[in-house]
Amino acid sequence: MSSPHLAVIGGGQLARMMQQAAIGLGVRIRLLAEDDNASAAQVISDTIVGDYTDLDTLREAVADSPVVTFDHEHVPPEHLRTLEAEGHVCRPGPAALAYAQDKALMRTKLATLGSPQPDFSVFDPVVDLGGVQNFADRVGGYPFVLKTTRGGYDGKGVWFINKESDAAAALASGSVLLAEAKVPFVRELSALVARSASGEVVAYPIAESVQRDGICHEVVSPAPDLDPTLAKEAQQLAINIAEQLGVTGILAVELFETPDRRIVVNELAMRPHNTGHWSIDGAVTSQFENHLRAVLDMPLGSTSPHRSWAVMVNILGGVVDDMESRRALVMAQDCEVKIHLYGKSVKPGRKVGHVTVCGDNFDDVVGRARAAARLFVEGDTHE
Repeated sequence: MSSPHLAVIGGGQLARMMQQAAIGLGVRIRLLAEDDNASAAQVISDTIVGDYTDLDTLREAVADSPVVTFDHEHVPPEHLRTLEAEGHVCRPGPAALAYAQDKALMRTKLATLGSPQPDFSVFDPVVDLGGVQNFADRVGGYPFVLKTTRGGYDGKGVWFINKESDAAAALASGSVLLAEAKVPFVRELSALVARSASGEVVAYPIAESVQRDGICHEVVSPAPDLDPTLAKEAQQLAINIAEQLGVTGILAVELFETPDRRIVVNELAMRPHNTGHWSIDGAVTSQFENHLRAVLDMPLGSTSPHRSWAVMVNILGGVVDDMESRRALVMAQDCEVKIHLYGKSVKPGRKVGHVTVCGDNFDDVVGRARAAARLFVEGDTHE
């Protein structure tokens, strides 16, 4: 087998969709997957199965790969620094990735950059027994949010604190905690940019995301009725963060839009992101192709949309446990729906795929995308 152009650490659906883009570009990927039935391992022939927290396993996976990138942000930073010292190019590098791995570092760095964000405090509950009440006193009381500084995703490691006793689970987690003032917002937005190793940057249209229980359910691009000035501000904010942090690849900046039409940074992700899946079918160049172009230092592709609207709805595990049995039904109901299944076993609330519909009539596109996703989950065809 020919040497890979790129090693991808992590075998989830993001790596699977990178392979989809890599085929057209002629890019050879080697994958390090957690098991041989992982989502990406099903479609990438050059796969090594092993533990990404083990340095020797990482060395084996990246052995003859000039560039390394990631399906997730959880590889130990000390291992990435070792790989870099041994001559492997990690994109994004450990210095940048640290701000996606550690929310406390992220908040502290964004504060130095002057980025709009909530009031925050970091404390170790083992050492600072009064951390919760101290923060409540500082921000004028409850409610506020507690997060683990490392490892949380899809609502895990996040607690909404309406009174002091609500913090019990967070305090019992044994983790260093990030306290954030709760931001009043009217909706959540996503600013997605790609930045190449040479510093070229392109920005996608600002999208609106609908989150329930910390999980992304639906994304609309572009965000409906978003003030053009605010859209440009959000894009420029994401570009500035990518440049200041030295990000190579895709950066997703998750934002809150406040009632007085300001934007506030919620989270950062330095990899292709759920809020950019619409781009596979809705943009000239998908986020996955632009991620590959960026980390391999190729010229970046156009982010222009094909149609007025693109709506992506996640397929979350429900009463239907066989996604493949539903494909023909969805296709028959709407021949323009684009279906993406991840090859994952169905569990309640688990992301097992997504559907995308593009068009020029907003209500029509939204309705069709939701109907297709429901058919996968509920097995009925009724609106």
